[in-house]
Amino acid sequence: MSWFFSPFAADFMVRALIGGVLIAGICAVVGTWVVIRGMAFLGEAIGHGMLPGVALATLLGWPAIVGAAASAVVMSGSIGMLQRRGRLSYDTSIGLLFVGMLSLGVIIVSHSGSFATDATVMLFGDVLAIAPSDLAMLLGALVATLVVAAWLHRSFVAAAFDARIAETLGLRPRLAHVALTGLVTLAVVASYQAVGTLLVVGMLIAPAVAAGRWTRGVGSTMALATAFGVVAVVTGLVLSWHAGTAAGPSIAGSAVVLAAGSGAAAGAAERFARSRACPARLARLLSRDAPISVPVTESRT
Repeated sequence: MSWFFSPFAADFMVRALIGGVLIAGICAVVGTWVVIRGMAFLGEAIGHGMLPGVALATLLGWPAIVGAAASAVVMSGSIGMLQRRGRLSYDTSIGLLFVGMLSLGVIIVSHSGSFATDATVMLFGDVLAIAPSDLAMLLGALVATLVVAAWLHRSFVAAAFDARIAETLGLRPRLAHVALTGLVTLAVVASYQAVGTLLVVGMLIAPAVAAGRWTRGVGSTMALATAFGVVAVVTGLVLSWHAGTAAGPSIAGSAVVLAAGSGAAAGAAERFARSRACPARLARLLSRDAPISVPVTESRT
C-alpha cells in the first residue's frame, strides 16, 4: 500500500488533501439542493462568470480569489435583477449572462500576451498550490454553509416541492431561493482554487448524483455525497501523483466516474432485487392452501 500513501508524504499533497476534503463537504451540502432544485446550469454559469474577475485581479496583481468572489456576486445578482425587471425566464437570464461574462473574461485574458499559464489555472485550478490561509478560508466557508443549510432547511424543503405552499406556511421561499443562490456562489468560489471555473460543477453535481441513487432523505444524501467527494479527491490526487496528470481535472473526472459507477451499480441492484422478488412472490402465491371452488351448474330436466 506504499503506492497509496507515498504521495501524501509531501506537505503540499497533505494540504491538497485537506483542502479537497473541505471542498467535498461544501459541495455535498450545496450540491444536494442543486440537484433537487435542478439548478446545475446556475452553478455552471457562476463558475464561468468568475472568469472576468479572476482575469482582472490577476492582471492587477490582486488575489485571484477576490476577483472570483466579486465576479460571482455580480453574476448571481445580475441574474436576479434581469429576472425581476427584465421579465425574462430564469434560464434565459442565466444564458445571457453566461455568454456575456464568459466573453468578457476571454477578452481580458486575450489582452495579455503572457497569460497562458494563468488561464490554465483559472480554467482547471491548482489544488496543489493550496496554502494554509486557503485552508482557513475553506473551513470558514464550510461552517457558513452548514449554518445556513441548517437554518433554512425547512424553507429549502418546502420551496423545492411547492413555493406557493411554502409562502402560505410562512417559510419564505424567496429568501430560500436567494440563500441557495448565495450558497451556490460560495461553493463555486471556494472550489475555484482546487478545480477551476471549468470543472467546478463536476464536484458540485457528481457526488450528489452518485449519492442520490442510494438514499431517500436530504441529510443522508449529503452525508453520502461527502463520502463520494472525499473518495474522488483521494483518487484524483493519487492518480495525479503516479500518472503525472493535472490534479484538478483528475479529481473532477474521478467524481464523474464515481457518479457513473454508482448509477450502474444502483441499476444492477434494482434489477437483481426485482429478479429475486418475482420468484418469491410466485412461491408465496402457490403455497397458499386456498380451496379451489368450481362453479356447479344445475341441470334442468
